[in-house]
Amino acid sequence: MRLWPLIVLCFFIGFSPDGVSATRTQQLESQAAVTIKAFLQTDPGLKAFFNRAHGYAVFPHVAKGGLIIGGAYGEGLVFVNRKLVGTSRLKQLTLGFQIGGQTYSQLIFFKSSDAFKRFTKGGLEFGAQASAVALDAGAGTSVDYQHGVSVFTMAKGGLMYEAALCGQVFTYKAIN
Repeated sequence: MRLWPLIVLCFFIGFSPDGVSATRTQQLESQAAVTIKAFLQTDPGLKAFFNRAHGYAVFPHVAKGGLIIGGAYGEGLVFVNRKLVGTSRLKQLTLGFQIGGQTYSQLIFFKSSDAFKRFTKGGLEFGAQASAVALDAGAGTSVDYQHGVSVFTMAKGGLMYEAALCGQVFTYKAIN
């Protein structure tokens, strides 16, 4: 998948390497705790991912919408060894049959320091070949890493019909 459509999307929705503001980071900390608790209540098997992963990113609220062309945006926090180390922004572009809008939460686990480094350098992207697991009870015990990354989503609301190609890009900023 070529990156230029994603670069164009990032330009139009306000790509900013500055990261998430300090005030927003504080808000995200409480939202991330609630999100993690909700994921673990839905599937206690995810505890193994939290215990074994090198790190993880939590996006408490991702908004997505589309009508032929679509997009999504969310802000999140990044942890290594359960310690907050940075902030991240998720941006997604989709093209194909789609209509509607939805919100969801997303967890991304990094199996190794190499997978985490790819993420922090903006080298982590998802396309049509990658898929996120929609969380159901027991999903955490039957899913493994792909290319050092495992992604889980949990729907929050809305309705979206979609058969589209997509790509997600992430920006990362370390917290000093």
